[in-house]
Amino acid sequence: MEKAIVIGATGGTGAAITEELVKRRIPTIAFGRSRQKLEQFTAKLGHPKHLTLAVGDAMRPDDIVAQAGDADVLFHCANVPYHEMVNKLIPLGESVMEAAERLAIKVVAIDGIYPYGKKQMDLVTEEHPKEPHTIKGKLRLDYERMLFSNRWTKAKVMIVRLPDYYGPTANEASYLGSTLEAIAAGKMAFFVGNMHVPREFIYLPDAAAMVAELAGKDFAYGQNWNIPGAGLISGREIVRIAQKASGQVKPVIPLKKLGLSLIGMSVPVMKEVVEMLYLTEEPLTLSGEKYKRFIGPIIATPFQEGITATVLALRESKASIAL
Repeated sequence: MEKAIVIGATGGTGAAITEELVKRRIPTIAFGRSRQKLEQFTAKLGHPKHLTLAVGDAMRPDDIVAQAGDADVLFHCANVPYHEMVNKLIPLGESVMEAAERLAIKVVAIDGIYPYGKKQMDLVTEEHPKEPHTIKGKLRLDYERMLFSNRWTKAKVMIVRLPDYYGPTANEASYLGSTLEAIAAGKMAFFVGNMHVPREFIYLPDAAAMVAELAGKDFAYGQNWNIPGAGLISGREIVRIAQKASGQVKPVIPLKKLGLSLIGMSVPVMKEVVEMLYLTEEPLTLSGEKYKRFIGPIIATPFQEGITATVLALRESKASIAL
């Protein structure tokens, strides 16, 4: 990997991956729709000389092609809100792939676990049957088929699948992002799903480091790769660690079907979470055996350390904005 362009560079996964590439001193183009957000992001990173900002719309292939320069790897981290997924997910992916085809470069697409459907094995490998039973799961499977379609003869693509994630750059696209942000701010918080069932979460800086390793391996393209987190943790334990780090204890309210449906009357994206609640009751846990066999050890920051670091970073970020 000589030079990279990150589509959706100010989003949760995009920001983490961009930061990781900058740390590795890889010339990187941060592509996003908002110049203000891009400038705030590069300022946070200390205005690194090998980071270039590019403003454009990922739904327009011409914008991507015009800004990509001589990049040889494209990280597709742009996403769409749940309530816009049916209409925008695949067109967005097709736009990115059309640009990559014209550029003849490699694509690393970041995705989640929805296409697997319900758990059929304790540790879900890349060979787990893809039998989604939800609208979003079926759509994500169609998205995978589009990415690996033989329509693309010049662009090489891999899909990296992550479990639910958290970290300083996580936002409302992450179930846990808004919860930790509220706790860090000393406010009442909501937690999506069952707080008693242990689930898998990945710390975004860990994910970014492993994604960067995969991106540099030619043989990794044309395949799915599962990246696991640091194990399982319940919502109650997450809240305990986060509240200790914030130094404040305010109520944390679990949101299940009824609560999400009520909030969804005014916040459409929350209504769309309901069909995915099965994953909070019967969670999937990803296997990292393929990654370990072909790439190296799984990077797994302990939850105590990762959640604490996230809360402290969120507090610092809010304090700097206030100043």
